[in-house]
Amino acid sequence: MTNLIRAEFRRLLATRMWGGLLVAAAVIGGGMIGVMALVGPENFEPPLPGLDTDSGVRSLLGILGYTALVPAVAGTVAVTAEYRHRTAAVTFLFAPRRWQVLAAKLATYAVVGLGYGFVLAGTAAVALFTVAAARGVSLGMPAPTVLALLGRIGVAMMVYLLIGVGMGALIRNQVAALCVVIGYLYLGETLLMMIPGVNLLYPILPGGATAALTDFTYVADAMSEQLGSTTIHLLPPAVGALVLTMYAVTAAAIGVIVPMRRDIT
Repeated sequence: MTNLIRAEFRRLLATRMWGGLLVAAAVIGGGMIGVMALVGPENFEPPLPGLDTDSGVRSLLGILGYTALVPAVAGTVAVTAEYRHRTAAVTFLFAPRRWQVLAAKLATYAVVGLGYGFVLAGTAAVALFTVAAARGVSLGMPAPTVLALLGRIGVAMMVYLLIGVGMGALIRNQVAALCVVIGYLYLGETLLMMIPGVNLLYPILPGGATAALTDFTYVADAMSEQLGSTTIHLLPPAVGALVLTMYAVTAAAIGVIVPMRRDIT
């Protein structure tokens, strides 16, 4: 198993995807949070609480949860590319125990997702603290709490990469899988929040669980206020973490079980 994991890392490092992911994490984490902190949440339209308040810091960092599209797409591409280029067939010839190959792939993708998440969180932390110091603003949240919140966001990014892996294994066609993942994460959950009654399911969906994990209620509250619909009550952070864990386990199971029952060609 160790050799298979090492081989998967070699395969991944031979592509440009891992470098692109690290750049994307740094740009989204450090760049986006740095710019928004420099502008000041109180100057947004509509305005958010300032960085000198707990809710202002939480809202600013909570926006990072809505960038989960990037690792989800990366996971989808990584798996569907195996079928598109038929590289999985060659791998299975050298390692006939297919479940071991799939488990090695899953472990590799999990590490990549975690790495992406912590680069995202780390650059966001540096940007936030640097800009706050430059502006002379005392953050409304203690530094350890900020780091813990960013750590949870970083782990959530790993979950989304695994969700992408699961979708890629389930659908296999790269274009179709990307359409489903991008369409759902970019539009699907937002549209569901607009449907009375159906919007009550939002807290247990990936986006709602991520919002609960970071205690980011701004989008759900704004949507309810604009539509005059029932207020969406997010899950407690611990329960949100549990729901995300269940999505990660489900995606991992799909990533291992489904390819074992299918012909690669």
